[in-house]
Amino acid sequence: MKVLLVNGGPHEKGCTYTALCEIEKELNAQGVDAEIFWLGNKPVRGCIGCAGCVNNGGYCVFTDDVANTLIDKAAEADGIIFGSPVHYAAPSGTICAVLDRAFYAGGRKFKYKPAAAILSCRRAGSTAAFDVLNKYFTINNMPIVSSGYWNMVHGAKAEDVLKDEEGLQIMRTLGKNMAWLLKCIELGKANGIDRPAGEKKIRTNFIR
Repeated sequence: MKVLLVNGGPHEKGCTYTALCEIEKELNAQGVDAEIFWLGNKPVRGCIGCAGCVNNGGYCVFTDDVANTLIDKAAEADGIIFGSPVHYAAPSGTICAVLDRAFYAGGRKFKYKPAAAILSCRRAGSTAAFDVLNKYFTINNMPIVSSGYWNMVHGAKAEDVLKDEEGLQIMRTLGKNMAWLLKCIELGKANGIDRPAGEKKIRTNFIR
């Protein structure tokens, strides 16, 4: 079993990375592999609604950034945790742009996989950003893994996060819960219980 930990912050080893490392340690302690994948700090384009991905094998037609790489890594993972700093009470522009395209083009690679979002912030705006990331999961049949409180840490720099004892505990609990759910799913598969069979998508427009 493997969990992909996506770092959507502009700093490779900043506050978000520090929180993800705490989750990684707990996952490893529970016998689950983990990989931290940094989206980087290079320019990332947003989705332009061209629908080119429909005839592109489940990949975005733009190949000059990390969106398609994330789709490939999601395909190899059993669970995914997305982390981001808070920018103006929202997740980073990078992670939102990448997820818009990755979920639109390669949503099948994420579907039915347990997921969670974590946020790092100096002081506030985290719950609004948390809500944005969770919405990606709820439109794609992804079970949301929770913790003992909202998944967030506080600090202006990485060393501050290490002083947030409650935040670090929340990360560890999230790691335990992710490992537990993945093991339950694995046990279910071994006993003939597979994911639900989906229905054909129904689209209802408000204006015809």
